[in-house]
Formats: sequence, structure tokens, C-alpha cells
Amino acid sequence: MMYSSIKSCVIVFFILISSLHFSAQNKIVKINSKKIEYKRIDTVRLNLHVYKPQKFNKNKIYNAIVFFHGGGWNNGNHKMFRRQAMYFASRGLIAICVEYRIKNIHNTTPFDALEDAKSSIRFIRKHAKEMNINPDMIAAAGGSAGGHLAAACGNIIGLDTAKEDVTSSAVPNALVLLNPVVDNGPGGFGYMRFKNRYQEISPIHNITKNAPPTIILIGTKDKFIPIKTVENYKSKMLAVGSKCELVLYKDVGHAFFAKKPIKYFIDTTLQSDLFLKSLGYLEGSPTIKEQYKE
Repeated sequence: MMYSSIKSCVIVFFILISSLHFSAQNKIVKINSKKIEYKRIDTVRLNLHVYKPQKFNKNKIYNAIVFFHGGGWNNGNHKMFRRQAMYFASRGLIAICVEYRIKNIHNTTPFDALEDAKSSIRFIRKHAKEMNINPDMIAAAGGSAGGHLAAACGNIIGLDTAKEDVTSSAVPNALVLLNPVVDNGPGGFGYMRFKNRYQEISPIHNITKNAPPTIILIGTKDKFIPIKTVENYKSKMLAVGSKCELVLYKDVGHAFFAKKPIKYFIDTTLQSDLFLKSLGYLEGSPTIKEQYKE
């Protein structure tokens, strides 16, 4: 009887210690999103998934970050950047994950995806007041093809949805690009889908003065995006007088930030935080290492 009681106490003790250890290792701020329709094409409805700061004040104006998921313009969904969106909302931004048309669901092209990306930023800017967003402090972020969409919004004129009200700008004020597709020319990613139209949609071929300040985060063994390509992108940005930071991660491949080990998610988010802070989007110290443990 006494042995059984001691055994029960020991089990309870270890459960308590384990739960305390778990909570100490996980201080993730979890935030639910709100869905807002921003565009309708025939029967297709496209939504923004909006993450607001925990202590959201409806009388306050917030800076914002908009995320575009990857997937080669073929697949993927808005949940790809859910962790990053929750984190930046916990840091005081309004974070938004965007749905856009993709080939495997909508039988569409990258040109359609870009039209949607531009529409999403225009919608946010047009409705900035009611969304409590500063229209002059909207950063766009994305990974792979999503990085392409963010960069294309930042650099390419035109390729807008027909008859769309374009009085609100679709150009982000800053770019956070994770292993982004920035060159669609010969030898670049997706060239066979663009062919003689590549110059219309390829970010690296459209960099001009006043291009948004940019950070690029990429692995040195990315089999889709050569390091030489992003180095060339940075050189072209600097040549027109725009800020461009390049962060290289040794010996990792494509989409490394979304895979294990978690240290790459943590560090890319940290570097993105510090970059946005340098531009005035954020205040205070990053909390990513407090929320997530390696």
C-alpha cells in the first residue's frame, strides 16, 4: 500500500516536472486569424488571413507584414507562414497571409498569381484605415514562388487585374525574401513557363530606382536558386541606391526555413525581425528565441 502511494507520488512528480519543462521550453504566442475576402474572380473567392496583436487597440494604427506562400505557383496554401505571422503579430505588427490562385486548384499561371498578389496589397492599402494599418509601412514577405510574388510587387509595373482600381499602390514598402525566385530569364527558375515574356515578370530584370529595401535569406546549397543569382540581385539593388541585405545559410537547401531543425526558422525570423526593426517597423528586442527553443 505504502509502495503504491510512493509510486503514485513519483509519477505525479515527474508529470509535474515534465509539464513545467515543456512550458519553459514553449512560450509561443498563439494568435487566431480573421478571414477577409479581398477578391472574387467568377466563383473563386480569395481571402486574407489577418493576425492582430494580442492587445489590439482599435484606436491605434499598426505597421503590417504580408506573407505569400511558396509552391512553384502550382500548390501550397496560406498556412505556410502561420508561425511567422503569429510571431510578428506578437511583436506588434498586423500580419496577413494571402490566398492566391494556383495551377493545381485553379488551372492558372504565375501571371494570375501576380495579379492576385498585387490585388491583395492594393486592397490592404485601400482599406488601411478600417484595418488599422499604416499604408506607408506595409512589408511583403514570401518564400520561393511567394518570394517571387513579393519581389514582383515591389519591382514590376503593370500585370494588374483587368479593370481593377489601381489608384492604390500595390508596391510594398519593404521586402523579406526567403529563397526567392528572382530570375525568370534563360537559366532562371520557371523560364519555360514564361519564355519570351520573362522580362515582364522577372524581378531581377525590373529593378529600378526606389526599389523597396530588401533582405534575402537563402541556403548555399539551394538547387533552384543559385547564390550567384541573389548576389547579382543585391548588386543591382545597390547600384540603384536601394538597401539590400543578403544572409547566407551554409550547406542547406531550398525551403530550409520551413524544415527541421527548427533553428533555421528561428534564425531567419530573427534576421527578418532585426531588418524590419532597422526600418522602423518594430520596437524593442526580438522575442523569437524566447518563444521557440532549438
